Amino acid sequence: MTRTDRPIRVAVVDDQPLIRAGFSMVLAGQDDIEVVGEAENGQQALDLLDEVDADVVIMDVRMPVMDGIRATERLMRRDDPPGVLVLTTFDDDEDAFAALRAGAGGFLLKNAPADEVVHAIRVLAAGESVVAPRITRLLLDRVSDRLAPANGQSERLDLLTGRERDVLGLVARGLSNAEIAAELYVAEATVKTHLGNLMAKLHLRDRAQAVVFAYESGLVRPSS
Repeated sequence: MTRTDRPIRVAVVDDQPLIRAGFSMVLAGQDDIEVVGEAENGQQALDLLDEVDADVVIMDVRMPVMDGIRATERLMRRDDPPGVLVLTTFDDDEDAFAALRAGAGGFLLKNAPADEVVHAIRVLAAGESVVAPRITRLLLDRVSDRLAPANGQSERLDLLTGRERDVLGLVARGLSNAEIAAELYVAEATVKTHLGNLMAKLHLRDRAQAVVFAYESGLVRPSS
């Protein structure tokens, strides 16, 4: 997603017209955000994004025809995919985890305040994840009894140096770059370099994805 001074382009995907209209109305009041389209299911979202470019997609999870998880997976296979902000409820832990695994940059509660949604869109458009690593870890701990390691993920750890593994493990524990630097007795710039290298090797988009990988590969165990 490369932007200059143009507004952040947002697509809103939800099977409830009132929710779509509500988001669109809120976003229309932001000078730096433009709603480029709406869709009522995942397939319509994919079709829409064949026609228009979006920097961020607000994606409901449970929709007819194609749900938000499958739609997110398909979007992530595209060149330069948009950031996906998944809408869920706090009781839907498995949905939220499935969204992160599929490539979503974060999730929000459906009843989140408008300013929180706007902030999340701006964060995603800047290429960052919305879900803090600590929250991601808590989420994964809650679904850990139903979480099986993904095939081939442990072998991908062999791509990393020992120090890159250390950094990944600390990211999965929810530490910031500054906290990791203090833990490893290195400069924060060195941590950023290791983090950038490991994310490039593993084809990870953000820290939330890094936390998911750390669990799926077995590098980090729940509550470890």
